[in-house]
Amino acid sequence: MASAKPLSGKVVLVTGGAKRLGRDAALALARAGADVAVTYLHSEKEAQRTRKELEKNGARVLAIGCDVTDTKSVSAAVKRTVADLGGLDILVNNAGAYETVSFEDITLQQWDSIFGVNVRGPFLVSQTAQPHLCQRKGRIINLGSLGGLRAWSSHAHYCSSKAALHMLTKAMAKALAPDISVNCVAPGMIDLGEKSAAAFMGRMAKQTPMQRNGTGDDVAAAVLFFATAPSFITGQVLYVDGGLGL
Repeated sequence: MASAKPLSGKVVLVTGGAKRLGRDAALALARAGADVAVTYLHSEKEAQRTRKELEKNGARVLAIGCDVTDTKSVSAAVKRTVADLGGLDILVNNAGAYETVSFEDITLQQWDSIFGVNVRGPFLVSQTAQPHLCQRKGRIINLGSLGGLRAWSSHAHYCSSKAALHMLTKAMAKALAPDISVNCVAPGMIDLGEKSAAAFMGRMAKQTPMQRNGTGDDVAAAVLFFATAPSFITGQVLYVDGGLGL
């Protein structure tokens, strides 16, 4: 029988883990027995709330302020995780940026900012964490997007950044094997209960073969799969989209 706590004794770092999908992933990993460090940029209040929720699952928890695009900030966050929790087994590159802008209105600053968080960030955190993950035969799980596969006309910079992250996943899987497995969870339309998006989500659910939008739990289950699956599974992009990308 599989262990109810398959990640017991493991240490996980979830970037952008204070809220939304990062929080859902962190909770799923803590329930599976892991000790968890979450990073946040502006969401300190939410990070402390999430820390308390994680501690209820018996996990040792850190909430660390970190800008994933900044070398010193990333280095300090990884060092603190390893020092306080005793090592690092799993990195979840969840911190990301998303915005809707028509192509002709995208500024260079918006382009660079999206790529900074969505591509430079995962690269920088992974490179910094690599020696620690190597020691423990660890794993990296990136958070991609259906937008990295399907072109959305009002999200050219976002879609391009996620496509780059999907390729980075595959390149890192080859570069870091056999010590570290690297995979990507790519959500489709995930309904996080935001009232402003309700009408859009209703339309998207009708277009989705499974006739509903995804939930945070759907995405967290995919992250947990890669966190516990055989390390022989590497370089994969798993779309959690109810068939919308087909």
